[in-house]
Amino acid sequence: MRILLKLVLDCTPDAAWDAVRSPRGMQQVSAPFSTFESLEPAGFPVSWSAGDHPVKISSFGLVPVGDQVIGISYPERDDDVRVQVDNGRGLSGPLALVTKWQHSIAIAPAVGGRTLYRDQLVFEAGSLTPLLWLGYWAFWQWRGARIRSLAPTWKSRTS
Repeated sequence: MRILLKLVLDCTPDAAWDAVRSPRGMQQVSAPFSTFESLEPAGFPVSWSAGDHPVKISSFGLVPVGDQVIGISYPERDDDVRVQVDNGRGLSGPLALVTKWQHSIAIAPAVGGRTLYRDQLVFEAGSLTPLLWLGYWAFWQWRGARIRSLAPTWKSRTS
């Protein structure tokens, strides 16, 4: 199943890109529904590097949901679109029921120095897919609202 968001954000593409690449940004747009704890020895990096990043996920910081690997890659492109892909996987709990996970975020310039933000989740979980789709869809709507509200506060690390 697939869930899509397409937003025009009130921030520069550089600022949006820095937020997308930041574990702190992920935490800000996911709270309070999902909270993340790094399982890496040094904790969360300042910015996601390509590779696997194990996390523990809780709902509302209280109910354990399970462990997951956030599997980051940055596909090369020949245009001005920047893409981050998470092909992670659930390791335990309900997260382990998901057999396919591909979360892609694309950042591109929009009119007036703003940002076109496209966010797509493609996942499969066998017969549970339609039920999980409802939960993920609701969560993605929350994330979209949080992203819109936070974007004007995002600043590029280079500015």
